[in-house]
Amino acid sequence: MAYRHVVGPRTHVFADLATLMAKATPIRSGDRLAGIAAESAEEMMAARWCLADVALSEIVARPLIPYEDDDVTRLILDTHDQAAFAEIAHLTVGDFREFLLTASSETLARIAPAVTPEIAAAVSKIMRNQDLILVARKCRVVTKFRNTIGLPGTLAVRLQPNHPTDEPKGITASILDGLSYGCGDAVIGINPASDSIRTLSSLLGLLDDVIQRLAIPTQSCVLTHVTTTLDAMNRGLPVDLVFQSIAGTQQANASFGVTLAILKEAHEAALALKRGPLGDNVMYFETGQGSALSADAHHGIDQQTLEARAYAVARVYRPLLVNSVVGFIGPEYLYDGKEIIRAGLEDHFCGKLMGVPLGVDVCYTNHAEADQDDMDTLLTLLGAAGCTYVMGVPGADDVMLNYQSTSFHDALYIREVLGLKRAPEFAAWLHEIGLADGEGALLPGGAGTALLTAAPDLAA
Repeated sequence: MAYRHVVGPRTHVFADLATLMAKATPIRSGDRLAGIAAESAEEMMAARWCLADVALSEIVARPLIPYEDDDVTRLILDTHDQAAFAEIAHLTVGDFREFLLTASSETLARIAPAVTPEIAAAVSKIMRNQDLILVARKCRVVTKFRNTIGLPGTLAVRLQPNHPTDEPKGITASILDGLSYGCGDAVIGINPASDSIRTLSSLLGLLDDVIQRLAIPTQSCVLTHVTTTLDAMNRGLPVDLVFQSIAGTQQANASFGVTLAILKEAHEAALALKRGPLGDNVMYFETGQGSALSADAHHGIDQQTLEARAYAVARVYRPLLVNSVVGFIGPEYLYDGKEIIRAGLEDHFCGKLMGVPLGVDVCYTNHAEADQDDMDTLLTLLGAAGCTYVMGVPGADDVMLNYQSTSFHDALYIREVLGLKRAPEFAAWLHEIGLADGEGALLPGGAGTALLTAAPDLAA
């Protein structure tokens, strides 16, 4: 079915819904690489005007990838909440934007199961940055394991103590450094340099030891492949959260060596461990615009819509945490700071609108046309938008993955500027051991002493 929109003497024709959505997308290098981006600003605006008139019911009825060809499409349609959709089914994309701008948090929570990724992506394409921030701020998604993530007025931090050789002392030093800055309430999560079960066993033991010795109300995760984590659970190793990178098409997930059946098996295995005293959100997913295109699994669909489809995969497994590693894949997909900033706001908006506890790794690679000032801007905008969590990396420079992210200091900055709190259980722990006052402000001096007094063996 073709779509048309007239601008002056010219009629713009878009062959199908996938083409229309791609042409309506703010320009980014990945869509240009795929040959699906708008060829001019006029064509982009014509596509947005046209998209605004498309009914939400039509988007649901016309899947971008056929039902019979893709298990993610089947998942989206088979889990679509028809009762919740009845509230918004009569709206066009343009109407839906107006609805979202005035809707309450309660209304947004009620309709979240009705929002397919294609609906979320479509409406984001006709929204300004301020629209994305305003609506996302009203979407609250609360999850629990050993603490409570996503409460209004909070921003959690993943403490990311990566080491290029998985050296335990180096990782421990980074963990203590991050804790001394009040980071780690989202998760203490390590990207291992090796994917071997021996390394995984060592790192899981290290993280569990630190959390137990210090009695930290947080969770751990080693970000290895889901099948390796399944092996670890079968061996009785201390697994809190199951991690996996996911994408928005069956073929792209296959390139990661993962299927929906494997994710279901891992989810059920982690639930059976019952390690979360406060809740049973046991999954941690990461995503990123461009992953499907890099696997030649994009089906001619724009990368932002495919990113939103990954959130539909995540949503089914009720994760504790999901994050878009927004600038990590590289400038082939998000060329510069402006593209990264827009993508980060889109991803956060789409995830939250769909009821996913979305955080953002505010990051870039060293060959992108971006710098830390761009990351400061995105971090600030995401803080205003109610982002669930961000990364805390020593010095903002990940020495194992070789990319630039946000530091422990950056977390202090955004908390102070916007008055954002930590997860309440984690904040109470910081106060109890003498690292922070009752309001969450770090106390001057003595941070390392407080941690090592609580667990002196960690200094060995």
